[in-house]
Amino acid sequence: MTRPEPAGGTLGAAPPTRTRLSDGRELLYFDDHRPKQRNAVDTRGLKTVEGESELRFNELLDEWVVIASHRQERTHLPSVADCPLCPSVSTATEVPSDDYDVVVFENRFSSLPGATRQMRDEGRGTRVAGGRCEVICFSSDHDATFSALSRERLRTIGRALVDRTRELGAMPYVEYVLCFENRGEDIGVTLTHPHGQIYAYPYLPAKIEKTFATAAKYRRDGGGCLVCHLNQREIELEQRVVTRSDSFVAYVPFAARWPFEVRICPLTHVPDLVAMATEEVVELLEMQGRVLGALDSVFGDEVPYVAGLIQAPVRQFRDVAHMYVEVFSPRRAEGKLKHLAGSESAAGAFINDVAPEKAAVILAQALTSDSDSREREVEDG
Repeated sequence: MTRPEPAGGTLGAAPPTRTRLSDGRELLYFDDHRPKQRNAVDTRGLKTVEGESELRFNELLDEWVVIASHRQERTHLPSVADCPLCPSVSTATEVPSDDYDVVVFENRFSSLPGATRQMRDEGRGTRVAGGRCEVICFSSDHDATFSALSRERLRTIGRALVDRTRELGAMPYVEYVLCFENRGEDIGVTLTHPHGQIYAYPYLPAKIEKTFATAAKYRRDGGGCLVCHLNQREIELEQRVVTRSDSFVAYVPFAARWPFEVRICPLTHVPDLVAMATEEVVELLEMQGRVLGALDSVFGDEVPYVAGLIQAPVRQFRDVAHMYVEVFSPRRAEGKLKHLAGSESAAGAFINDVAPEKAAVILAQALTSDSDSREREVEDG
């Protein structure tokens, strides 16, 4: 099958508009249409946040841990009037503009400061954390939600994610790029404006390494692509499928850890966003939005969740990596959360209170109900 043009060159002809905040951090505007004139400047006179993260190696678990004590001072749940992600040319915010479509900027309280300099190696036990953390704002509307964004806006977000995946992945000391969104105070969100984050790690996170090492072993044993196999199995069984199209399938994993957990997978084997065709990126984000909307419909409010784009590492496992989106919520019932208590935190042994098959049925019904409601609105209109 001939693949369409990769998204890296087609999601938008115009590059982002680049500028700098008053402390030197980079800010990029991604516009839905033609690039807009950006004359406003950041007049806050910010000083660089003091503090340098460390990478410390946990010998028992064979994994790196980031120590970022300077983040204790980061902004925590400000009022709407003081939201640093809303656009403004008259008050102190991170976006000195009257408005914006999608904007990306370096996180002022980065967990991984120092992407522009080479890491110095201080031995296996400790080293200075190079890397980069960025914030991506999905809309200037403080009350917007990802699930309600237009297709046009999702295209712009897709263009931004492709751009950042490609550019951050080209840095010589970056090993992995993770694009994700956290929503809800129960997840630990400190800013309620609709936004995600992009982390460029100088190491391969343990969960990611294990995921793709397992995929590599499956291929060595003659099984081909593990994610392709799982996709096909779920489609054939139909028990846990939430929704699907010609290009994507969304299902609750057979051994889901969380009460409501969905894996959204391309049916074509692709390692990352950069390798995908334009319309595939948009369709992936649309399916993600529908799944998130179904989650809200199940409980009738804005459900806390994490949505993470799991894509190929920069240098390792690229031949076996099959990208997917992982969405999960700790909400297990009305007013009840799944906490990582003794078994999960002490032993790493997850116990799920909701059968994956039941969760799939609940989400599929909610998604169908949402779709019917939208069709009725169009007919009434």
